[in-house]
Amino acid sequence: MAFTVTINEETREIDAPGDMPLLWALRQELGMVGTKFGCGIGMCGACTVHLDGQAVRSCSLPLSAIGDKKVSTIEHLAQSEVGQALQQAWLDDDVMQCGYCQAGQLMSATALLNNNATPSDDEIDAAMQGNICRCACYKRIKTAIAQVSRNEEDTANV
Repeated sequence: MAFTVTINEETREIDAPGDMPLLWALRQELGMVGTKFGCGIGMCGACTVHLDGQAVRSCSLPLSAIGDKKVSTIEHLAQSEVGQALQQAWLDDDVMQCGYCQAGQLMSATALLNNNATPSDDEIDAAMQGNICRCACYKRIKTAIAQVSRNEEDTANV
């Protein structure tokens, strides 16, 4: 079955079964390999993408459920100011070790800051819960998110 999906502001045709998870459509059908496979059951967060700005697990989202919603992937993250700021904070704070989970981590963090520019520590924890980092970089991830949040708050008060 053919699906027309808006991915990263581009209309794409995907000829695949409706029950194919978005993750596999992205990786296998479109060659977009930035979104990672982790657990396959939506528990680890490695496959996180945005669906109309909300963080979702693409490994458990069938193509047939997307409809006319817009998908954004890690390949598009730098197109937003928040995405750019988070990517820079990730580098500045030396967040990554192996890096495998980081696409999902960044997508979840971006969705958080796009919806709440100044989250509390508890809100950061809640938004990032379920994004598993095997290298245990959680403190650096939280620090980078908080840094971007403080910078946005400082800019808003100028």
